[in-house]
Amino acid sequence: MTRFAWRGVTANKTRSALTTLGILIGVAAVIVLVAVGTGSSKAVQDQISSLGSNTLTVSATSTGGGGFGPGGGGPGGSQPTSQNATSTRAPALTMSDARAIAESDDAPHVLGVAPVVSASSVSATYNGAEHSVGTFTGTTPAYLLIDNTSVTDGRSFTDGEYEGHARVALLGTSVAEDLVGSDPADLVGKQVSFNGVAFTVLGILEEKGSQGPNDSDDRVIAPATAVQDTLAGYGDLSSISVKATSAAGVDRATAEVEAILDSRHHVTSDDRDYSVSSASSILEAATSSNQTFTVLLGAVAAISLLVGGIGVMNIMLVTVTERTREIGIRKAIGASRADIVGQFLAEAVLLSLIGAVAGVVAGLVGSRFTIIGIHPVVAPYSVFLAFGVAIAIGLFFGLYPANRAAALRPIEALRYE
Repeated sequence: MTRFAWRGVTANKTRSALTTLGILIGVAAVIVLVAVGTGSSKAVQDQISSLGSNTLTVSATSTGGGGFGPGGGGPGGSQPTSQNATSTRAPALTMSDARAIAESDDAPHVLGVAPVVSASSVSATYNGAEHSVGTFTGTTPAYLLIDNTSVTDGRSFTDGEYEGHARVALLGTSVAEDLVGSDPADLVGKQVSFNGVAFTVLGILEEKGSQGPNDSDDRVIAPATAVQDTLAGYGDLSSISVKATSAAGVDRATAEVEAILDSRHHVTSDDRDYSVSSASSILEAATSSNQTFTVLLGAVAAISLLVGGIGVMNIMLVTVTERTREIGIRKAIGASRADIVGQFLAEAVLLSLIGAVAGVVAGLVGSRFTIIGIHPVVAPYSVFLAFGVAIAIGLFFGLYPANRAAALRPIEALRYE
């Protein structure tokens, strides 16, 4: 039967090749698109996990209903929006908030605290070379510990340089390479201008690599005091980074940070003007979102498989019509209904099998290339699923033409011209 099926498939090579092409495209599309979704998910997971599972981020949210608490007003504190002490205040995080968390005896599960000031639209220039900085962060030396980042060339800035408003900076490899070429270490000790303000480069940050379309090395870290002096102004903090003593202590650290800020901001859990998120909670949300994205991509690709199956059925119906006399002769010399059904089903499955094998190869090769900034990661289940569905489609869409061929009456088939 397999020999007859092979002869039937190769009788018209061009038509068979075009039919298998539909299956090939469907299988390859499923593998590649699921790989893109999986790669995107992995990139996000790697980026979040690089912060550590015990990292917390405190961010300002919608306006709360409390007034500013002890230590919250004045320079570095939150300012009320009206004259009375019980007025609502704009959502803000201040240096005083960060110091309160770092120095509090009521936060035993907090290992480190770093205020974060972000400067936007910063351009770096050096000896005629220019680079638009992706992320410019003003913070304290503790930020490197919290961010799990080290300095590969040179050194980090010190607490003394932070307190002294020293204009020093740490550069990501992408920034350094854009300014001096392939050896970022050449910039250590040199002065780089950021929006016209000269900063001395103390060190080069370790390479993090790209996470999807985002370049994690396109960044600069400098003392928050110097950044506020020159690039960001003396406003509120962008956020506060907090490191818990361990992954198991994240929930307790979160509760301790919330208790301190609730007291300072005169808010409760019902009207907080800030939020505390952990890397693990962000990772869970991102993973769930990416899984939905991957399923959607796979569903879109599966439509190509369905179209390919319809193409198989269409060609098999044409084949039945063309070979009506052959069917009549085979039935006249004793071929059973099962023989006829088996022959045409075998041809349909063979077409799908050839297309599926070629599609798997094309999908694996296609997944080796970067797509829209994402490095695809082949999910083994997608290969087996796409291959199995392709074969099942061959069976399903070949069944009707096979039954139609088997239902032909020998006498009518022999008369067909």
